[in-house]
Amino acid sequence: MNKPLMIGILALLVALGTFTYVSGAVAFAGTDPATCNTCHVMNDVYENWFHAPHEKVTECVDCHLPHDNFVNYWVEKGRTGLHDVYFFSTGQTPAVIRASTQSKAVVQENCLRCHRDTVESIVMGTPDSDRYCWDCHRSVSHGPRGISISPFSNK
Repeated sequence: MNKPLMIGILALLVALGTFTYVSGAVAFAGTDPATCNTCHVMNDVYENWFHAPHEKVTECVDCHLPHDNFVNYWVEKGRTGLHDVYFFSTGQTPAVIRASTQSKAVVQENCLRCHRDTVESIVMGTPDSDRYCWDCHRSVSHGPRGISISPFSNK
């Protein structure tokens, strides 16, 4: 291999390594809720979760990422992470953040993953699919204000 190419590859690796270290990018591979709160638009969400009942037993990834298999978990973590980075860094963050249809499905499945036996006992069978758990239990995961200081909306 020629010397200029080797120097270029080495410089690229050093630059990427430095960026990864300085930016704290490795933290985003973890599960610490404080990492999710590094974007200021998440302050209300984090604060509400911190004072809600689930704070003692969950982290953001427990509810917001799929747990059916390793690949789905990491694909969704990358997809949502890149989505957030794009919108936050380009200043296109909406005033009120709402979960996408895909995110709602993931959160619903995770509610049932942890609480399936209780839900099936209450509804005497499999839960109906036309309602989300948070339709009735809005304050459980993110406190009495839900995930936003804005009025509740099903939109």
